[in-house]
Amino acid sequence: GSAATANKGSSRSVARSSPLLSLSARISRSAILLLGAVWGVSLCSAFSSPAALRPLARARAFPRPSTLRGGASPVKMTDAAVSALAAQRCTWQQTMLRVKDPKKSVAFYQEHFGMTLIDKIEFPQYKFDLYFMTTIPKGESFSATPGSDEAHKNLWTMDGTTLELTHNYGTEDDADFKHHPGNAEKDGFGHIAFNTADVYAASAKLEAAGVAFKKKPDDGRMKGLAFVYDPDGYWVEIVKRADDSKIENEYNLSQTMLRVKDPSKSIPFYQNLGMTLCREVHLSDFSLYFLATLPAGISAPDPKGEQAAPFVKNLFGPVLELTHNHGTENDAAFQQFNGNEEGKTGFGHIGFLCEDVSGTCDALETLGATFHKKPLAGNMKGLAFVNDPDGYRIEIVKRGGYDAKATPYYFEQ
Repeated sequence: GSAATANKGSSRSVARSSPLLSLSARISRSAILLLGAVWGVSLCSAFSSPAALRPLARARAFPRPSTLRGGASPVKMTDAAVSALAAQRCTWQQTMLRVKDPKKSVAFYQEHFGMTLIDKIEFPQYKFDLYFMTTIPKGESFSATPGSDEAHKNLWTMDGTTLELTHNYGTEDDADFKHHPGNAEKDGFGHIAFNTADVYAASAKLEAAGVAFKKKPDDGRMKGLAFVYDPDGYWVEIVKRADDSKIENEYNLSQTMLRVKDPSKSIPFYQNLGMTLCREVHLSDFSLYFLATLPAGISAPDPKGEQAAPFVKNLFGPVLELTHNHGTENDAAFQQFNGNEEGKTGFGHIGFLCEDVSGTCDALETLGATFHKKPLAGNMKGLAFVNDPDGYRIEIVKRGGYDAKATPYYFEQ
């Protein structure tokens, strides 16, 4: 099959085919590796100062089912939890990838895809750093210095989505070291993507600049889209925008693709985190579902209608592309790798900002979610990692944080 075929599906070799940012109003083996994967579950003492302390414990918003005594019915509890989540204004804020050499990775996304490094968070005592990049709309500027308080405040209050690159010190000096980029047997993570006006022109420019291709626009059965490799071997898809797009950027970050076992479980999970199903595509042996965090006042068309495709291709921010290979939902033993398993580490997680982490987690737990880390677990308090239906880690972070610097975690003294 073609490279595009290999990209969309799992190891089953199934054929494949293959969002609203303003910086001001719209814009992690060992314990070290764990923190890059889950934003500091076991390296909690790395992150803050006593000034960042703030109590978080409080009464649960929703009783656990086992504690119910004839009061609220399960249906009413579910309705209340869904309503509570809606009030949290959850927004997709990050996709995390581990990288071997940040100098190469940051430069790759800056020089070839026009991304801006908007923040850097350093943890020298634990030997890792985090780099956050995003697409800034043409005509807007970003003046904060990555690593500054101003940059931190912007990062944890922004409405847009970032690419979080996690670097563990020393990997850049190990000639044999490499991360797992996905797209092997039963891997869940597929790729990220950028939209552009002309895939052919963009591909020619990238090829002239020495970028390596997985698939050129006319390779394989699917014409008009391309895949390149980033410095770590992650697949980066190049997708054409709608013909009437008003986006002026040469590129905009447009997708994160994850394979899912059962869309009837995955889609509601992400809808409860504030995402909207904007488009669905059904073919003989697989389906694609595109979800996005839409800004206030923007509504999506019928996801099966004719306007769904141009709507998605006109979004400035990214969509979460969920790829379902038909039949996996009926295989009880089927499970995909989530990117955090030994020997499979590459993709780490996606993350959402919300108003209240504990309230969000209470509601998600009421709806049946399980956790990798709850808000008050470990030394680092105030952020959480929930497992989605496929076991992908979803970080839940407080919008605006817990102190004047918008630090989204705190520690017990």
